[in-house]
Amino acid sequence: MSDPAHAPAGAGDGATAVLLPAFLAILAAQRAWELIVSSRNTRRLLARGAREHGRGHLAPLILLHALFPCALLVEVLALRSHPGALAPLWAALWLAAQWLRWASMRALGGRWSIRVLVLPGEPLVRHGVYRWLRHPSYVAVGIELLAGPLLFGAWRTALAFSAVNAIALRVRIRCEERALAGAAA
Repeated sequence: MSDPAHAPAGAGDGATAVLLPAFLAILAAQRAWELIVSSRNTRRLLARGAREHGRGHLAPLILLHALFPCALLVEVLALRSHPGALAPLWAALWLAAQWLRWASMRALGGRWSIRVLVLPGEPLVRHGVYRWLRHPSYVAVGIELLAGPLLFGAWRTALAFSAVNAIALRVRIRCEERALAGAAA
């Protein structure tokens, strides 16, 4: 008979065995839905005369988001990471990030896209969460990439993807700010 106190931690943990696949399924469904919404909005925006900016940095961002669940899975399974005492905090932060992402998409409505698309002459969105945050969607992604892995004790994934995301967002936000300033001029 095995002793649970001495059982190896990791993917065999009951909570992790149930929560990790659910988490990854939610993440995959969310990303697929976002790509569908973005594609629809992109077609409509381009038809209305929107201009795309910074297309070159989109592929690395997509790669970052595609590799994230893979890295999380590898760390949890191979390195046997498991939830710690702060898991409820990380879960709450991750859920808050989802709300912030949704609120950002809702405020932008048909102008939300994964691409940097600007409609010349259109005013900046200043309602919803944009009253308080300039880039709420990017804040949400930053929280998500930190809290999601930490929920499962995957601190290496949290640190690595948070660092790469910070670099990518530095490029992305500069591009977006230039594009928005040019549209307002």
